Amino acid sequence: MDQSPRKIGVLTSGGDSPGMNAALRAVVRSCAYHGLECVGIYRGYEGLREGDFKELDARSVKNIINRGGTFLKSARSKEFFTKEGRLQAFNHLKQASIDALVVIGGDGTFAGAAVFSKEFNFPIVGIPGTIDNDINGTDFTIGYDTALNTVVEAIDKIRDTANSHNRLFLVEVMGRDAGDIALNAGIGAGAEEILIPEEDLGKDRLLESLKRSKKSGKTSSIVVVSEGDQIGKNIFELAKFIEENLTEYEVRVTVLGHIQRGGAPSCYDRVLASRLGVGAVDALLRGEKNVMIGIVHNKVTSVPFEQAIKGENELDRELIRVADITSF
Repeated sequence: MDQSPRKIGVLTSGGDSPGMNAALRAVVRSCAYHGLECVGIYRGYEGLREGDFKELDARSVKNIINRGGTFLKSARSKEFFTKEGRLQAFNHLKQASIDALVVIGGDGTFAGAAVFSKEFNFPIVGIPGTIDNDINGTDFTIGYDTALNTVVEAIDKIRDTANSHNRLFLVEVMGRDAGDIALNAGIGAGAEEILIPEEDLGKDRLLESLKRSKKSGKTSSIVVVSEGDQIGKNIFELAKFIEENLTEYEVRVTVLGHIQRGGAPSCYDRVLASRLGVGAVDALLRGEKNVMIGIVHNKVTSVPFEQAIKGENELDRELIRVADITSF
């Protein structure tokens, strides 16, 4: 399938993120601009396997740029990761005369796309949509900026209570394998300490940091904890440990959970999603396949799925230094 596509399918897969609708809108309208047909595939790879398709035109995506989530829905599909399941998906694509795909999601989405693209020599281009910002080959993923703003707003409100009652709050944020949300939101919200998977702070150093905060005259503290951090994996046990060793602290726990995934996307995420959506269709028209469209130094670029999946997106060491300095 090396000819220029005439009919492009688009789907969202894995966890939802604010800005996915803006990306879908950009893909659909880019297809319309180039005179291509576009088909929406509901419920990710599960809908692809079942043939849950709907023709989309420029008017099908009106008034969605400001909406969180994904109007095409999302689902996880174990069956798609079997050869039989992928064959079912390929047959549905052939029956619908779809000759290229745009998939929006994270590393799991790209892993499935990479296998499918090579197995059937089928053109697929990916767009990174995940609040974790943990995809290699792009500086930012769709939804990350919105999630950061949601977390900072929540911590600002929690600090009001912390100050009123002279309490220590542990605030757990998403980030099973990546600490980008915790690190950036922690700096933005003025947290006294930030616990992330990439940096094993250790309980003793945490206690020393909290003691120092008390001695410096701080009457309340905020510790932002990434859910994948080594000592913060059970945040309630961590709270108990702190209270047992620092009796002067009254500790409270807030788990922000899925609130971080919801809400209207920020302007940055809407613009990023629009650029990447247009870039994905452009890439297919250039004959590219098995690649992800990302943003590097504010330029739209493409990288192979293998690089996006296997590579590690390094944490900014300067930000860690900034966090250490500004928490004094």
